[in-house]
Amino acid sequence: MATKEIDVLLVGGGVMSATLGTLLNKLDPSLRLTMVERLDHVAHESTDGWNNAGTGHAGYCELNYTPQNANGDVEVDRALAINANFEVSLQLWTALIDSGDLPAPDNFINTTPHISFVWGEENVAFLRKRWEKLSAHHLFAGMEYSEDHDVLREWMPLVMEGRASDEKVAATRIPFGSDVDFGSLTRNLVSSLEKREQFELLTSHEVSDLKQSNDGRWSVRLKDRATGENKQFKAGFVFLGAGGGALPLLQKSGIPESKGYGGFPVSGQWLVCQDEETIKQHHAKVYGKAAIGAPPMSVPHLDTRIINGKPALLFGPYAGFTTKFLKAGSKLDLFKSVRGNNLLPMMNVGMNNMDLTKYLIGEVLQSHEDRMNALRDYFPDATSEKWTLAQAGQRVQIIKKDANGSGKLEFGTELVAAKDGSLAALLGASPGASVAAQAMIEVIERCMAERLDTDWKARLKEWVPSYGESLVENGELLNRTRENTLRVLGLAKA
Repeated sequence: MATKEIDVLLVGGGVMSATLGTLLNKLDPSLRLTMVERLDHVAHESTDGWNNAGTGHAGYCELNYTPQNANGDVEVDRALAINANFEVSLQLWTALIDSGDLPAPDNFINTTPHISFVWGEENVAFLRKRWEKLSAHHLFAGMEYSEDHDVLREWMPLVMEGRASDEKVAATRIPFGSDVDFGSLTRNLVSSLEKREQFELLTSHEVSDLKQSNDGRWSVRLKDRATGENKQFKAGFVFLGAGGGALPLLQKSGIPESKGYGGFPVSGQWLVCQDEETIKQHHAKVYGKAAIGAPPMSVPHLDTRIINGKPALLFGPYAGFTTKFLKAGSKLDLFKSVRGNNLLPMMNVGMNNMDLTKYLIGEVLQSHEDRMNALRDYFPDATSEKWTLAQAGQRVQIIKKDANGSGKLEFGTELVAAKDGSLAALLGASPGASVAAQAMIEVIERCMAERLDTDWKARLKEWVPSYGESLVENGELLNRTRENTLRVLGLAKA
């Protein structure tokens, strides 16, 4: 079997691999890139519009990014970091529109106000503290706050419709929030890459074996799922950006850095509105507080979406328990991931998170009316016959060893890279696709540092003007770059 020599193998046809491939192509067009996707087209798993939240996660409305500590203070550092990272994505997309690599912005991003909504004295007090702290920072300048029913009715009429006039409620709003169709974005990025002679896309292919050769390069065997044919590649760098499928591939690599990692799979479902008149009455992403015991990906939201160019109204997600690592995966995925080096952490997490497991199973067992009652906290006049249940995507949360050698469950994302920089995998779920640009820049910084010492730093700054500087600390830089991104992406009109 002939072996094809390439520079970079991108495993997974989602937004992460597409973003990394795009950046590498811009930094060095001579790099030979191959993307492999196990399904018959790209952006069909976690990146698909129906399989993710579609929110341009910037910390504007997601209350789980600003927890309240034991002293009653609202912690905002994570929200600041996520906001700054999303700005990096906006800058890259802006540059790619200017260069012709992406189409008009309304093909993948649309202005959708980001709103946090709460009710009850305690929650209102929390939201007020959150607003006071965030709005004082330049990243969140322009965040509005109100407890006035008339104002809130203008912001989100369906949410306020049928609500008692004396109910204690509050909301914050960012008018220039965004809805992102990451499926459309990814398909356009890959389509642009396919025009390059040095790029190859292989769909309906999966990695059957990978191991590092004595020369430091990776020998990777692919199997054509349609024909059964095997193909052999040798790559200088391998990126595992396969969503829930990244963990098994990381384990297959055998790198020491993979030891101790496990996965906790979580499924999701949406309620989808079928009534066009109702859909027209709501234009916002309204996020609330997660139920006690719920994972962060289950923060409830009544959500305007534009998927494949068509408006939709969703509520959820409702979490559930599954043993699959991918929506199109196997029920044996969880069991096959158990290794001697991660058994203890996985058992420890299982024993210490029984309440979470019970919560997830309870979510699965809910009736349609149970789910409708949860929706009515956000849309009091919702009628059952106008909403149907749809499957969302799979997410695999990270299990890893803690300082004591046992296990802990984490709900963020984590980059795991080989010491020699020849392989990297992205694990976890939140905030995911929204921070793809910053996450992939970190892959380049960790795994290709020697290239950054040449001309790559200057080239990166051409595509991401804030590169190398802190948007959290530099308000003037933030204002300058944000003004440009809002204008080019069509978000400033809100």
